[in-house]
Amino acid sequence: MKNRDYRETISVDKSDVALTQDQTNSPHRILVVDDDSDVRQLSVDVLAGSGFDVEGVKDGAAGWDALQAGSYDLVITDNKMPRMTGIEMIEKLRAARMALPVIMATRHLPMHEFARNPWLKPDAILERPFTNDDLLETVKKVLSASDGYDGRKETLLPKYL
Repeated sequence: MKNRDYRETISVDKSDVALTQDQTNSPHRILVVDDDSDVRQLSVDVLAGSGFDVEGVKDGAAGWDALQAGSYDLVITDNKMPRMTGIEMIEKLRAARMALPVIMATRHLPMHEFARNPWLKPDAILERPFTNDDLLETVKKVLSASDGYDGRKETLLPKYL
């Protein structure tokens, strides 16, 4: 993986972002998108405690802004959020042809949406409630599979995007 400088400033409202203390020693950069501040902070703390470089934002719109401003290796998102749902954020990612793995960590699984639009299906799903171990295991599994990510989701994009 390329050596990147994560200390650069991004143009996301500071109230929307929870940064870890040391962002330069992690092999993978993760964005956690969740409107529940307790769940978001717990996820950030668990992942940062395991050596990941993690940012947390409060909803899908803030997540999209962060994705536009920074470089990430993985997005973990809730679905039901104000301003922009997790599905809407995934749709924007796919439409922008951003080959980025996504974990949907939610209580409200939009299975009907995945069935209707398979290109929106995330790389993994974590149903709430989940344990810290479930979170870490899923993250490691997705990141391991995505090292050298081939953009396979892009091939499922509808032709009109």
